[in-house]
Amino acid sequence: MGRALFIIDVQNDFTEGGALGVEGGEAVAAGVSTLLAEHRGAYDLVFASRDWHDADNDNGGHFAADENPDFVDSWPVHCVAGTFGADYHDDLTTQAIDVHIRKGQGKPAYSIFEGTAEEGGSVTELLDAHGITAIDIAGLATDYCVRTSALDALEHGRAVRIITDLVAGVTQESTRNALAEMARAGADLVLAAQVED
Repeated sequence: MGRALFIIDVQNDFTEGGALGVEGGEAVAAGVSTLLAEHRGAYDLVFASRDWHDADNDNGGHFAADENPDFVDSWPVHCVAGTFGADYHDDLTTQAIDVHIRKGQGKPAYSIFEGTAEEGGSVTELLDAHGITAIDIAGLATDYCVRTSALDALEHGRAVRIITDLVAGVTQESTRNALAEMARAGADLVLAAQVED
């Protein structure tokens, strides 16, 4: 039985000062790096996802065409492929990442399972190939991409833990609701201090 870490969208546009920055994003980046420095041995595989949106279209309506996003289905321009906003935050140590996942290339995508590895292959294929049955999840934002990634992982039959002090959401209420929903679906809510090699 293998365990993986999913680092969800710890990108400049989702941290403080970014196009869709969430409060606490920088702390998540630093905290994930500390986790990997202290407990890399806890994980057989480390995945990191990034929104990687096309620059020349609205990505299937994901980018608001009229500059009036509804912040449900349409959003301000963010995480355009190859830009600073799409880069991992500098406080996230990337050397320990095994698999880099790009998602949202020309279409809306929230879950890491909707992306593909830079080297090719789906997340499910890679998990199966490495015998991964358990997944810890950290990253941004709790109430959007962390939530959908966790629910998809549970649907794919994996045991899921959300590292609650290594996620940050858009609002306190939606974050609480997302954590409660993930717990109801079967995810365990843990702290980084509970991760052991």
